[in-house]
Parts: sequence; structure tokens; C-alpha cells
Amino acid sequence: MSGNKSFEIRVHQLARVEGEGGVWVKVKDGKIDYVEVNIFEPPRFFEAFLRGRSYLEAPDLTARICGICPLAYVMAASRAMEKILGIQVPDEINMLRKIAFHGEWIESHVLHFAFLHAPDFLGYPSALDMARDHPDFVKDAMAVRSWGNMAIEILGGRPVHPVGFRVGGLHRKIRKEELEPLSRSFDEIKRKGEKLLEFVLDLPIPEIEYDMVVMSLKGDKEYPILEGAVANNLGWKFPEDELKENVEMEQKIYSNALHYRLRNGRAYITGPIARFNLNYDLISPEVKDILKDAGCKPPLKNTYQSIIARAAETLHSILEIGRLVEEYSEPAQPYIEAPVKAGEAAAIVEAPRGMLYHHYRIDEAGKIVYADIIPPTAQNYAAMEEDILKVGDLILKEPQEKAQQIVETTIRNYDPCISCSVHAIRLKVIRE
Repeated sequence: MSGNKSFEIRVHQLARVEGEGGVWVKVKDGKIDYVEVNIFEPPRFFEAFLRGRSYLEAPDLTARICGICPLAYVMAASRAMEKILGIQVPDEINMLRKIAFHGEWIESHVLHFAFLHAPDFLGYPSALDMARDHPDFVKDAMAVRSWGNMAIEILGGRPVHPVGFRVGGLHRKIRKEELEPLSRSFDEIKRKGEKLLEFVLDLPIPEIEYDMVVMSLKGDKEYPILEGAVANNLGWKFPEDELKENVEMEQKIYSNALHYRLRNGRAYITGPIARFNLNYDLISPEVKDILKDAGCKPPLKNTYQSIIARAAETLHSILEIGRLVEEYSEPAQPYIEAPVKAGEAAAIVEAPRGMLYHHYRIDEAGKIVYADIIPPTAQNYAAMEEDILKVGDLILKEPQEKAQQIVETTIRNYDPCISCSVHAIRLKVIRE
């Protein structure tokens, strides 16, 4: 590509992301000097149509934002409303939430790293092509993902858009024996999860390093999923309610999605690589053993390694479900109620793709008068753009087809959830 003064790469369809968006990369004087991650999918106005609805409806309504991680929305909305009403959810109910939520991490992570992202590193155009040469990897991935979906279905009634959860807990009491199918297949799924991680650790991931800011919930005694303070690798730490005091939002003229940065102007990354780097001491020892045997240790220093973090979190979630099922005892009642009162609160949970922030204000009748939802992908857009700049040397030294693949892979590092419908990205690289 070095001999061309002007060059253009176009990708009209990229089937391995969720939603409609585009990327424009401008090259000038041999360097990438301008990048746009353009999101042209229409806004969906969830915050607007939540106004006037009952606080009890927020979990189920916001869950429709995503078909891959609906439980993250259920949990964030529920926790925010519980904070407003002063509801203290018993440990037994939180255990059930974590079992299902870890199931969602498993199904989402495996879908991405096994079927959408691994083909990038192995040079296959799709998972179907990859399956011919690596059938055991694909079969193991399908089995592990199905097990994660089973955890969601047992507790939520169905694997997609589960309906079993509500503000204060669950709609019905879950008997210990209902969790038996998870225990029965646990050992087999654990072995498959180990094999998946070992496979990912052996992928030919680009060996580059660059500076990045990562931010996630910081766990206390457990790897964070439902709650925690917010922390980053710059030394910042603050309560979940103060996220908007520590970040700034910008509306780009080329994007229907908002962009977020820290108040100091730095782009930040949220998601598996952030959680992994900031909470490595809390990940399961069995996961650490496999990572150490492969010579992998934190911090992960480029976003291509996010696939490692996803596979590590998958095995961690399998182990956590096994532990939680074993320790579970039935709660006295399926959910906790409290008198309705006016109030305001925010909550953050760790969706598979990163921190998901919900902020609500309700009136004395329990009607929502204000809502603000910040999904992880919106927080990552600024970092996506900067990543393409950081790997510019990788992109520009390659021929056209390979350069295009690097740009696509760089975007897919984040598993961007633009939406859950049309899978399309447009990419245009212009050389002057």
C-alpha cells in the first residue's frame, strides 16, 4: 500500500458485529491522522418511553435493548430501583442473580470469541470455515454456550429475554433441585471451558504494546459482576453513583451514539480486558494456573488480547456457577418489597461488554420521571477510534486485503453491540 498516494478500502457488510455502523480512516503523508467510528443506526429512545412507566417495568422494558445481554439491563435497572426504595436483597437472591448473570457472560463471551473473533486471528472468513479445521473447538464452544443459556433459562424462564427476575428478586422461589442440571454437567463443561481457554491462548495474537486506560467495577472479595466501586489504572476510584461526575459526554456529528471520555480527556476502555487487568487477583485460581502455564499475566497490553480476557472470564464464570449452585440455599421468599417513595439513584453492573450504567428518578407514585442509560459500547467508541491510530503501522505496512482485516479486527476487539438487528459495518480508508 505504500506506493499509493490515494487509496480506499470499503467493507459494505461485516456480519460479525451487532448493528449498523461504519468506519472511516484517513491516511495522510504516510500516517493515519483521522478516524471516525460512524454509527448511523437510528436512536431507539428508550429513556424517553420509560418516562411515565412504573418503576417495576424498568427491568423488563430495558432488557429489550439487547437480545445478547438482556440480564445486564434487568440487573442494573433492578439494583437502581432497589437503592431508591431501600431494599436490601438477601444473599440467597443475589446468588441466583449471579448464577444467571454468569450464564449470560458465558453465552455472550463464547459467541464472540469462538464464532465472531477467533476466525480473525486464524485467517478464516467465518466460523463455518474455521469449523472444518477445528471441529473440536467449535463443538466445545457450542456445548459451553448452551450450558450458559441453560443457567439463564432455569432461573429466568427462557434463555432470551428472560422474565423470571424483578425489582427485589425473582417472581418465584427457585428450589435447590431445579439447579441440578447445572451440577450434573458441570465437570464436563469445566473441561471444555479449560480447552477453550487453552485454544485461545495459542492464537497468533499481534505482539504489540501500547498505552491504554481501562476502567471497570473493582471487586472486593469477588470478581465484579453485580456491584462494586468504579476504578481505573490511573488510580481513580469512586462510587457507582458518581460515574457522570468523572466522565464527559460528547455528541459527534457523524454518529447517533454518544462518545464518552474521562474528565481529563482520556479515552477509556471498559469490558473484559479492563476487568481482567483491574481484578486479576480475584479471578479463579484454576484460571490463573492455565494463564501462568501459557506465560500470560496481567496487564494485557493491547486490545487484541481482549479475546484472552473473554475466554478467561468464561472459565471463571463456569467455576462460579458451580460454586454458587453448590452453596445455594432457598430464600425465605422470592422477592423483597418496600413502600413506594420518590427518589433517585444510579447503579452499575458489569455487562459482558463492560460497565452498564442506569440512572433513574421516580415520583411518589413510583412513576419514572427521568432515565439515563449508558451502555458499555458507547463508552468504548472513543477508544476504538484511538486504537486504529495506535495500530497504524500494522495497518499501513500491509497489502490492501490484510490492512482491511486489521481494521475490522481492531473494531471487533470490543465486540461492539451497536444493536441486535442488522449486522453491517462500512469501512473506508482514504490515502492522500
